[in-house]
Amino acid sequence: MVAPDAVQGRPNLSVIVPARNEEACLGACLNSLLPQAGTSFEIIVVDDASTDRTREIAQALPVRLVNAPPVPEGWVGKNNAVAAGARAAQGVWLLFTDADTVHLPGSLVRGLSDAQEHGASLVSYSPAQEVHGLLEKAVMPVIFAELAASYRPADVSDPASPAAAANGQYLLISREAYDAVGGHAAIARDLLEDVALARAVKRSGRKIYFRFGGDVVRTRMYRSFAQLREGWTKNLVLLFAHTLRLAVVRLLEFLLIVGCAVVAVLLPSKGHWQDAMLLAGVGAAMFALFLNRVRRAHFSWDCKLLALIGLPLFAYLVLRSRFYHRKGVVTWKGRPYRPSESGRELSPLSGSESRRV
Repeated sequence: MVAPDAVQGRPNLSVIVPARNEEACLGACLNSLLPQAGTSFEIIVVDDASTDRTREIAQALPVRLVNAPPVPEGWVGKNNAVAAGARAAQGVWLLFTDADTVHLPGSLVRGLSDAQEHGASLVSYSPAQEVHGLLEKAVMPVIFAELAASYRPADVSDPASPAAAANGQYLLISREAYDAVGGHAAIARDLLEDVALARAVKRSGRKIYFRFGGDVVRTRMYRSFAQLREGWTKNLVLLFAHTLRLAVVRLLEFLLIVGCAVVAVLLPSKGHWQDAMLLAGVGAAMFALFLNRVRRAHFSWDCKLLALIGLPLFAYLVLRSRFYHRKGVVTWKGRPYRPSESGRELSPLSGSESRRV
């Protein structure tokens, strides 16, 4: 059952798409949103100082185009952009969705239906991930398996649990809840704006509904390994506790699985068949446990098998994230940020500081 449309011409839903140099994917995103049916909605594209064809693509389609203002002191760029979109929005519900998403038919109605069915003020889906190339296919399942273990949807959706999470690629929130928790102004410094907003909503006593949403939305997060490395460098240390231990454990897991397999192959030549069978069994058991963990990340079987070589790559990305946050500068979308002492917030660097990065 879908929430009723607002009266007096006010749309039921405002879809807000922040866009900073998104010419490669914005058109596909908007063209997947425009045919959506079942509720009244508007689409607002926020041009965040793009220097490519982002603005031209938006202007060619029947969407509202607004400009993000200059980033105020103490704000993260994306938070500034989506806040501008929220100020322009007229909907009873707000859907924040990234330009790299593609929405399946019924995406908007499904979100509103889930909100009503579960009595939720915030609904968020983790999209199906589109990956290309060996490195993406290897490391992305490992990362999302860790996310699934750290942010269990059942816990996030349970009002009795303190766990809170959301995915900014599809984050639907009622206007009432958004305004009540202070919107993005209340989390202006937080680079993980989706998780921060979810925490604020849950602290307010309102309900969150969070799940894997491969039946609703898909995304290709990164289009090169350089983008992947930059994105996870800014995020991993913010997403996971005890990053040094996490990196070491995953690297040891890789070494033990591979080591058992290699030694099990070599031992029979020396006549040690029993030892070889024992090591093969240990390695197979560890690999089975690994596959069971990666299975929760919702990737294809070729990605799950390649994920074994993603373990050392994941360890590298975690350690890189830890290093750059401790160094004091991370970058995203051409903007450098200085991590705060708490590790959760980032402050934009001044012009003179940026030139030294």
